[in-house]
Amino acid sequence: MTATTFDRTDRRLLAVLQAEGRISNAELAARVQLSPSACLRRVQRLEQVGVIAGYRAELDAAALGLDLTAFVRVQLARHDRDSVERFASQVADWDEVIACHALTGDMDYLLHVVVADLEHFSRFLLDRLLNDAGVADVNSSFVLRTVKPLRGLPVKA
Repeated sequence: MTATTFDRTDRRLLAVLQAEGRISNAELAARVQLSPSACLRRVQRLEQVGVIAGYRAELDAAALGLDLTAFVRVQLARHDRDSVERFASQVADWDEVIACHALTGDMDYLLHVVVADLEHFSRFLLDRLLNDAGVADVNSSFVLRTVKPLRGLPVKA
């Protein structure tokens, strides 16, 4: 399914579900002006084709004692297939890294890191990232405040 095959109702369904993942099917159907059975069929189709990738709770980092957020740009020492795969495998196992993106430009990766405090970040940086991950250089930026948090993808209705 491509983006062009979504009709207006599909897009409204996606927008509502993205904002209110726990909404009941009956309420969702009413909001998008469908019968409950037609609404359920559409949602199931969107799940089956992978547009709806899953459902999860949005957690508050501070409530979990994770008060420091950093973005870490990483440059690898080597760029051969084994080095890149090894780094990607290690990153996947680090709980502190909540997202990792391969980049163009002078740095290879951007890590979104969430930790308890500066001491926790220091341990993560020294014991994991710089210790044995094949990293040549890092550049860290700490979040002072979040102006606009991630609230989902833009879905045009």
